[in-house]
Amino acid sequence: MEDVAVRSDSDDSGGRRERRRPFRRTLRALGRSAAAVKLGGLGIYGLLRGIHAMQRPAQGSSDFDEILHREHPAIVALWHGQHLLAPFFRPRDLPYVALLSRNVDAAINADVVERFGIDTVRGSGGRVRRAVSEKGGARALIQLRRRLREGFGVCMIADVPKGQARQAGLGVVTLARLSGRPIIPAAAVTSRRHVIARSWDKTTVPLPFGRIAVCMGDPIHVPADADDARMEEIRAALTLAIEEANRRAIELADAGTKRDG
Repeated sequence: MEDVAVRSDSDDSGGRRERRRPFRRTLRALGRSAAAVKLGGLGIYGLLRGIHAMQRPAQGSSDFDEILHREHPAIVALWHGQHLLAPFFRPRDLPYVALLSRNVDAAINADVVERFGIDTVRGSGGRVRRAVSEKGGARALIQLRRRLREGFGVCMIADVPKGQARQAGLGVVTLARLSGRPIIPAAAVTSRRHVIARSWDKTTVPLPFGRIAVCMGDPIHVPADADDARMEEIRAALTLAIEEANRRAIELADAGTKRDG
């Protein structure tokens, strides 16, 4: 009798799980519908615009407008967790395109980016040596190279999605080699921010009424004849350069908070 009771409980639990699955699939489908993407994108865009308007520039920040005009068209590389701040330091008179994931969940991100006047290319430029055919990485890099030739700057997340956070992948380095355009290591931090600790990349959400610090490192050039060993050296150097820009941005943003206190 005891064994029968256990099987009965297990069967009932399994049945409940099966009944919940169609409902969850329906919710996901609704959340990914064109209308939901547009509505979600509009809401996030409006929120970010409002938060941006409430930020003051932190003293000591890089003159990103001068740097990006001087190096245009360049490849601006930053960490995943700071992607929400990328539209905050784009010169409005320069055309830009951003590389975004091909997965369905990135559709809202694409909608937000396009509302900021930035074109999008969908694909994954991180794992160039592996799985590019299934992730669209090779095709995305070709499109980005063409856009650079057309005079568009590129905004590109340097670390590989779901990989090791704050370790630059080879995608951005490969694009620089193919295009001959420089990589600009960049970081942006607001003094008032919320870090989503459970996210793999520690996504940082900017909060209102703070200061924004933007820091950029020296341009990094990749020779057209760079071999695998040289590419790896540049990838490691890019990791250090973006992290140094990030460290400086945090210091500048938080120093302003301490002075106010």
